[in-house]
Amino acid sequence: MNYETTVMGHEDLAQSLEGADENAKRRKKWAIWAIVAVIGLMVALYLYAKTATEAAPADDSQVPVVTVVTAGRTTIAGTITANGSLAARRELPVGSVGEGGRVVSVPVDQGDWVRQGQVLVSIDRSVQNQQIEGARAQIGVAQADLNLAQANLDRASRLVERGFISKADIDRLTANRDAARARVGVARATLGELQARTARLNIYAPASGLVLTRSVEPGQTVGAGGQPLFTIAQGGEMELLAQVNEAQLAKLSPGNVAEVTPVGSDRKFSGQIWQVSPTVDPQTRQGTARIALSYDRALRPGGFATATINSGTIVAPLLPESAVLADGKGSYVYVIGKDNKAVRRSVETGTVTDQGIAIVGGLNGTERVVLRAGGFLTEGETVSPRLQKK
Repeated sequence: MNYETTVMGHEDLAQSLEGADENAKRRKKWAIWAIVAVIGLMVALYLYAKTATEAAPADDSQVPVVTVVTAGRTTIAGTITANGSLAARRELPVGSVGEGGRVVSVPVDQGDWVRQGQVLVSIDRSVQNQQIEGARAQIGVAQADLNLAQANLDRASRLVERGFISKADIDRLTANRDAARARVGVARATLGELQARTARLNIYAPASGLVLTRSVEPGQTVGAGGQPLFTIAQGGEMELLAQVNEAQLAKLSPGNVAEVTPVGSDRKFSGQIWQVSPTVDPQTRQGTARIALSYDRALRPGGFATATINSGTIVAPLLPESAVLADGKGSYVYVIGKDNKAVRRSVETGTVTDQGIAIVGGLNGTERVVLRAGGFLTEGETVSPRLQKK
């Protein structure tokens, strides 16, 4: 290798190095421009998206969808639910009214149906029977004296015309006849009194009805003025003493129809209010509505029952229970306005039916009310309402 060839090799190497360096600078410059272009494009896209978001209306997919209902106004049968105890509508206590004595037999028991005048208790009357026989004998004696006095008067009357008997004798015989007649009357009255007293020894049913209680047994000695021996439900009629608050009491009147369900039974008994308490208990602020019920063995006095009372009709919006919320401030619903914002509306609830709750204050029935999930909304929140299909 000569010197010239060596020098030329060094020059070619230097040129190659200078070209490579130039290419590297060019690639670096293009990379920088590419990065700047990408950053600019991202900024432009961000500004465009921001401008589009501000200019475009809110996307419905970004707000909660709620179902709303327009209640309208419905004729609602008003009902009041009340609890109370069953009792006999007319409870008759039956006791001894005579002199009393030893009980011989008791032919009826609790749960029996008795008719008016039926013997409930028979009391020993052996002594009274002897007294009655003696009174009858006294009537016979008095009647014999009357017959003799009348015969004497008749004979004397025939002799007075002949002058054998004086007028004074006639007067005396007439008086004897009248006295004998009076003694017959006294004897008959005595017999009647004894018979009446004896009849009162037995105890009779004062009216037809159902025997509720019995507290007498054969061999027992009873007397007048003691504790009642029987309690009878007159006609077997029962009643429910329904306890209602004073506001509900004002809505009730005699004649209101009610359905009564005894505890432990699924049977419903129809009845109607026959008396509304004229007073309210100052402690409990409650009064009594007395619901008359016909006789049925399933109705037991002293038992507990629930009544659903028809208190008339009202015309008001009727909302499902899911639409009505409550908190410390009272009952409320969420109403959706024209701007689709949820607005809390306080309401006054009324009758609760199988179809929903009557709203007696706060709504006129034309509002769009949130049907459910109102508890998850906040005042003023924008929603996307969907009307429930009927």
